[in-house]
Amino acid sequence: MAARSGLPPLLLACLRLLGFVVAGLAQALSIAAPWNGQPLWWLQILSLAALVWQLEAVRSPGRPTPWRVAALHGWVFSTAWLCGTFWWLFISMHTYGGLPAPMASVAVLALAAALSLYYAAACGVFVGLKPSGRLRAALLFAALWTLGELLRGHWFTGFPWGAGGYAHVEGPLAGYAPWLGVYGIGTASAGIAALLAAAVRRTDGGQGTRSRMQPLAAAIAGLVLPLAGAPLLAPGPDASRGRIDVALLQGNIPQDEKFIPGGGVATALQWYGEQLHDPKAPLVITPETAFPLLPSQLPPGYLDAIAARYVQGSQAAIVGLPLSGRDGYTNSVIGFQPGAAEAYRYDKHHLVPFGEFVPGVFRWFTAMMNIPLGDFGRGGLAQAPFVWQGQRIAPNICYEDLFGEEIGANFRDSAAAPTLLLNVSNIAWFGDSIAIDQHLAISRMRALEFRRPMLRATNTGATVVIDHMGRVTHALPRLTRGVLVADVEGRGGITPYAWWVSRVQLWPLWIGALLVVAVAALARRQRGR
Repeated sequence: MAARSGLPPLLLACLRLLGFVVAGLAQALSIAAPWNGQPLWWLQILSLAALVWQLEAVRSPGRPTPWRVAALHGWVFSTAWLCGTFWWLFISMHTYGGLPAPMASVAVLALAAALSLYYAAACGVFVGLKPSGRLRAALLFAALWTLGELLRGHWFTGFPWGAGGYAHVEGPLAGYAPWLGVYGIGTASAGIAALLAAAVRRTDGGQGTRSRMQPLAAAIAGLVLPLAGAPLLAPGPDASRGRIDVALLQGNIPQDEKFIPGGGVATALQWYGEQLHDPKAPLVITPETAFPLLPSQLPPGYLDAIAARYVQGSQAAIVGLPLSGRDGYTNSVIGFQPGAAEAYRYDKHHLVPFGEFVPGVFRWFTAMMNIPLGDFGRGGLAQAPFVWQGQRIAPNICYEDLFGEEIGANFRDSAAAPTLLLNVSNIAWFGDSIAIDQHLAISRMRALEFRRPMLRATNTGATVVIDHMGRVTHALPRLTRGVLVADVEGRGGITPYAWWVSRVQLWPLWIGALLVVAVAALARRQRGR
């Protein structure tokens, strides 16, 4: 290849690795484009197809099949993808955490590089097994890529931010969300990418280079049939569970002021206090840690006055603040409503590593940063919803909505399943970055999977209402202080995804992918080396 291209082998290798970096960055862009925050489903498939195309070249007949080279290619692609996805962690560590910029940069790169090992292994195994036939190869790649996504999302508490399926909250594959969930969509897109790569791959044909038409037909079938069938897979009509007016508060407290007693704390107590004293809707909701103090640290009588405001009347409130618990303190919301003997409480279950809990061996690292409230206790799974005006509202806090299988635990009993989902967040840690749009895509995917509206009350954005079809119906401008008043329709019914994920979690995907790999390994053994 070096001789035909006329380029030195080292330069050619560097250019090839640069191509993987570009493809990986394109995968990152597909989740939420920086220029408008919208997903680009087609770019997610094309960028992954570029990776598979190069892997196919590595395993072409007549050439060596170095699995190590394939693993390196997958690692470079994935490291670029993940760095391009959550680069904004640098802002939280450096700008607000006080970590020196070089160390913050190395930390982001190290996290991306470590998580990319899952995908490196997937690419190495893909080339090492040398599946015969384009459809079998596509199935194997989809299974291996799914295993990489599942491992990233679950091992060591999981960090699945930026999974490929989130690029498909719009587009033809979105129709599969209430059936397969985000990981199932990722499996489908990986298989389509592999078929597309087979369609454009060129091979040596003795008299030069020629195209293969058979893979093209397979790719067309792989692309057209799933895309055309998606609308037909829509579950039956979702039963309405009535409507409710909500007021979502967005305080826009700068993160570098949020925990300063005479600055952001005073502003939050005043502004949120005013909005809670005279709410504009039957249900008013604040963001995560709207009051960044434990109840014992609030001004005397402050929280009692808010509770007393909602003892009588026809209005209720959900307020975000840290609370004391058996294991220190928790990242929580409390709910006030007329006639309740005690306040409702939800404690965050899935905590952010290093941000909300610190693994013991890394305490030296977090000690270098100035991050308050950094070691929370953990709440239980499938906690009771907040019931108000006929609605069952299931809260989740910050990046908890990344874990659809955990939200799904609330849907096992259809009679008690939530009618509304609620996310309260504080993304101010990451400034005015693409993290806001990426988190919005995550919430939209949860709405699609469960066919439930998702309310989002955030400090700086995106404060929105998402309907049960994943569409944003009401929104506040980000980085502004304001109140979003909206009319929301609660929904009933159980999607196929909600049914199976609430009972067996993601085991069908795990088992299915492992079976495909096992069959491919057995076939490889029978063919011999």
